[in-house]
Amino acid sequence: MTKTLIGPQLRQLRLSQNHTQAEMARRLGVSPAYVNLLENNQRSVSVKVLIALNESYGVDIRQLVNDGATSRLAELRTRVKDPSFTGPQPDLTELRAALDHAPKLVSYFLQLHQNHQLVLDAVRKLSAAGVAADIHQVRPETAIHNFFRDHANHFPMLETAAETSRAAIDGPPEDLYAGLKSYLRRAFGIDVEVCALEDMDGSLRVFDEARGRVQLSEALDPINRNFQLAHVLGLVSASETLADLVEGAEIVAETGRERCRVELANYFAAALLMPYEAVFRLAEDSHYDIDRIATRFGVSFEQVSHRLTTLQRKGALGVPFFFLRIDRAGNVTKRFNATPFTLAEEGGSCPVWNIHTAFAAPGVIIPQLVELPDAGQFFTVTRTTNRPVISRHTQARRLAVTLGCERAHANRIGYAAPFNLDDVHEIARIGISCHICPRLDCGQRAYEPLHVNLPIDVNRRGSTRYQS
Repeated sequence: MTKTLIGPQLRQLRLSQNHTQAEMARRLGVSPAYVNLLENNQRSVSVKVLIALNESYGVDIRQLVNDGATSRLAELRTRVKDPSFTGPQPDLTELRAALDHAPKLVSYFLQLHQNHQLVLDAVRKLSAAGVAADIHQVRPETAIHNFFRDHANHFPMLETAAETSRAAIDGPPEDLYAGLKSYLRRAFGIDVEVCALEDMDGSLRVFDEARGRVQLSEALDPINRNFQLAHVLGLVSASETLADLVEGAEIVAETGRERCRVELANYFAAALLMPYEAVFRLAEDSHYDIDRIATRFGVSFEQVSHRLTTLQRKGALGVPFFFLRIDRAGNVTKRFNATPFTLAEEGGSCPVWNIHTAFAAPGVIIPQLVELPDAGQFFTVTRTTNRPVISRHTQARRLAVTLGCERAHANRIGYAAPFNLDDVHEIARIGISCHICPRLDCGQRAYEPLHVNLPIDVNRRGSTRYQS
């Protein structure tokens, strides 16, 4: 069984009460030496002591033992790799000591670094706009992305709700459309009809809850019709769960709250179409063959890629992936993340990354090993995905999707088999955006970075005008 260590929390509790170790020991019915051992994480806390803490200090035991120390350590390790810091990095022992003995200072440091990142993001946006403007608040999309990332892009309550609904529908994937229609009518009094394009006013799906009707555009293919019906089922069958999760997201703007509700309903839909245990087993058995998984569940390449980012259930952990979708101009249209990888929020991501070259090879999966400026290394696979073509005016409406993981997990992925993962020459050195990339020797640099002074030698011309 896992030991429960609560040293930093116990110390903070004692100090907040102005108690000595002897006074706390008296209240808990243990020796001062034992309190000292607990505070230094040299003993795991017993159930008896936890109960005594609750009775003597009125603390919530769940909050006391659920400190997220592992995730906080991982976050701290990531933050100290920021290229803004110079000199040797603190080792793991130092970081653990900081968490044990100065948890508030660590929290301040992490908050300061987050503010630093927000400033960089704001400067990048202002620079991309080309005009002066006030630094604006974090957009709802950013808040939603951070909310999903804080949950490792995994929501057990929605998984359970989706499994319950899928069991009620029953039937194989090839009959799912009929099953969804029947279940919506039987359980919720909702009828489904497919409507002509000109009757939909540009919409792909309209749900009129008051009239109990879902209208689907004929532009939707069977795969996306299933997804839209599953989305509606999530809205009506898991409405309380969605409301609780949105409330927990603490998003201020009403439009942001509604957008978060939409994304959570999309999560439900994916979980219904690709049940966790089944998709996890097939992913592991096929070495994350995306097309193989899509064939089994009757879904799209993009839907599988998105679903793979959510496989973070304890006891059945999939590879932690990030997911990114861009258009031809480089605009980010969707992003989800269960890794330390920093995803660009807008356009202008690194041209060294082959996510952009995928448009030159439609439908072909392009793998790549990449390294960020902080030395974090990742394996990515990229492929184009097509939007519905409904007339001659909507041809070639392609997007590119990328799925990526830390290099340490690449041996679990079949697409990485041709790579020599130990060969440094296989790794493409990328950045997030030229505006904030500190690389000094990149032949693709388009702008001078805003926070790093590049050395200039008038007697030497490098591969770009910013490189001497």
